[in-house]
Amino acid sequence: MTRPATRLYLITPPKIDLDSFAPLLDATLVAGDVASLQLRLKPASDDEIIVATQTLMPIAHAHDVAFILNDRADLAKQLDCDGVHLGQDDMDYGQARALLGDDKIIGITCHNSRHMAMLAGEAGADYVAFGAFYETQTKAAKTTAPANILTWWQEMMQPPCVAIGGITPKNAEPLIMAGADFIAASSGVWQHPGGPEAGVVTFNKLFASLFNRLEDTLPSEE
Repeated sequence: MTRPATRLYLITPPKIDLDSFAPLLDATLVAGDVASLQLRLKPASDDEIIVATQTLMPIAHAHDVAFILNDRADLAKQLDCDGVHLGQDDMDYGQARALLGDDKIIGITCHNSRHMAMLAGEAGADYVAFGAFYETQTKAAKTTAPANILTWWQEMMQPPCVAIGGITPKNAEPLIMAGADFIAASSGVWQHPGGPEAGVVTFNKLFASLFNRLEDTLPSEE
């Protein structure tokens, strides 16, 4: 099995109260494997983003979770975040890489565009994100992506791909089977009927189950 199991890419709610969210995040990250946490606050002032990062990044790091800042490569540099997630209207990848250096993570939103994804991958992006795959409660999706774009990416390129947009444990299976290296989730965790901790647990059980199924479909190596 050459493809690793899918992992969870957790995105913060669009609005948070730090006093209550910080302990909730800590409890949520204790519940199971989370690869990364993206701070996405829209709209928010620079000061709000800075305070949120200074509060939440140590919690993420305490659980070995990478802390990714949405949109703002300049603040990611200032605050020494683990990386930045850039939309098509944000800073150019080359500028962001020059600013952040080679050791930081830079992910690129590619919507449903194979062309955008190829450009990002060839430029050196650490991951590409496709979506939205489903209706999302956290932002107005500009595009709808088909699951087979994940399969195409797996066959064509090396950097991992992230599936994003309205994904919950109930609808994630086709995207995992199609080739998502990471499932980005926000409301699918924070608004899970059993609470965020249950959301993380449920996603991880799904990843493990489907990884075993994927292994069973591959021919054994001699």
